[in-house]
Amino acid sequence: MGNVPMADTMLREVLHGINEGIHVVDAEGRTVFYNRFAAHLDGMKEEEVLGHHLLEVFPSLTPKTSTLLKVLRTGETIENQQQSYTNRHGKRIVTVNSTMPLRVEGKRVGAMEVSRDITRIQELSEKVIDLERRMQKPVKGQRREGGLYRFEQILTRNPAMMREIDRARRAAATRSPVLVIGETGTGKELIVQSLHSASPRRHRPFITQNCAAIPSSLLEGLLFGTAKGAFTGAEDRPGLFELAEGGSLFLDEIHAMPVDLQAKLLRALEDRAVRRVGDVRTRSVDVRILAATNEDPEVSVREERLRKDLYYRIHVVGLELPPLRNRREDIPLLTRHFIRKYNYRFETLVTGVTREVEDLFSSYDWPGNVRELEHAIEGAMNQVEGDRIGLAHLPRHMEVGKRVPSDLEAGESEPLPRLLARVEERAIRQAMDSVGGNVRRAASRLGIPRQTLQYKLRKLGIQKERGFSRES
Repeated sequence: MGNVPMADTMLREVLHGINEGIHVVDAEGRTVFYNRFAAHLDGMKEEEVLGHHLLEVFPSLTPKTSTLLKVLRTGETIENQQQSYTNRHGKRIVTVNSTMPLRVEGKRVGAMEVSRDITRIQELSEKVIDLERRMQKPVKGQRREGGLYRFEQILTRNPAMMREIDRARRAAATRSPVLVIGETGTGKELIVQSLHSASPRRHRPFITQNCAAIPSSLLEGLLFGTAKGAFTGAEDRPGLFELAEGGSLFLDEIHAMPVDLQAKLLRALEDRAVRRVGDVRTRSVDVRILAATNEDPEVSVREERLRKDLYYRIHVVGLELPPLRNRREDIPLLTRHFIRKYNYRFETLVTGVTREVEDLFSSYDWPGNVRELEHAIEGAMNQVEGDRIGLAHLPRHMEVGKRVPSDLEAGESEPLPRLLARVEERAIRQAMDSVGGNVRRAASRLGIPRQTLQYKLRKLGIQKERGFSRES
């Protein structure tokens, strides 16, 4: 027993010599151990912290934002949680913490936190962002991105999504046009930005224009530029094609572009040259066109809202992004990501969602896709007071949206096979209606082979009833 004091002294010296901050509090939140590196990180002296309550020493923290107090309260370990606080001397500290409860004979007696300083990294990141913003010279109507997404930042485990990402990676090396097809909120711009970031043009401009966000009367001059005198008040002004020289021009919602302007866009793609509005001179441009649509382009062509010749020209490489309802294995992954994102932004310590929310998320249809999921998490984290997001924190329409329609509810004596058959027929009809009768797109939405869907359509008599094309 005489060696116990010596062992205790040696252990303390070891902990003091570690190049990570170690902070231990008792069950009341008072500091019982605080190593020298933690004191260095916090700009404090050990004697200023030892024996004092955590909130007395770090007044910017609260019981809600302190990871140590949270672990004392919940008994659950928190790993790699970013935390920003101000110490008693007014110094701002940014750390990444791992915090765990301490138990003796099953009783919670305190908590320990291991901290790594990232203050300097955070400061440098903020300076880089500020510098990029000052260097940006945005043109009215355009959006230049300072920090574009990269493929490795896209979170997915879904085979269909990973396949489209692989196809986009391969297409990044060329200058061929790319058309990204997907519902609103599926991540079309993430793919387009990543494609540009992986291309030889990554150090050249990336300019975005939503074709539905500006009146058609202004869109032509915005894209192709204007010559002085072309109309009242017109000045010599380059368009987005010229500003994107050597880089990429992303035209979102391409189907919303006026049909007559689509003809001029096609000519620019074919000739690699543009003519400003009111000018007689053509100017050569080296620009890669990346386009996106949230509609089935074949339906847009059929309804004469998208020129067939332009569709074939921009659809050299076609990418189809699956909706979130077909990527259900990604929902937990994305949920954790958005919780981490808004924990940092809001300085909260939410650890996850309840089992009821997990069940709702897994059964919900997600008409707004990943964007809807992110907004649901953000909204919930404005309301949550505890550690986990519950049903009460979510938008009310989500609760309604998860319910089975009344005409699909099983009767007391209805056999399960008959109920499943009705659910399947309803799903097929809804999928076919949502894509205008396109069998290939409906099969993709349902997650089944096209041949399987064609067989089910014949069996249900839906093709004969509605005249859908088997090869559409």
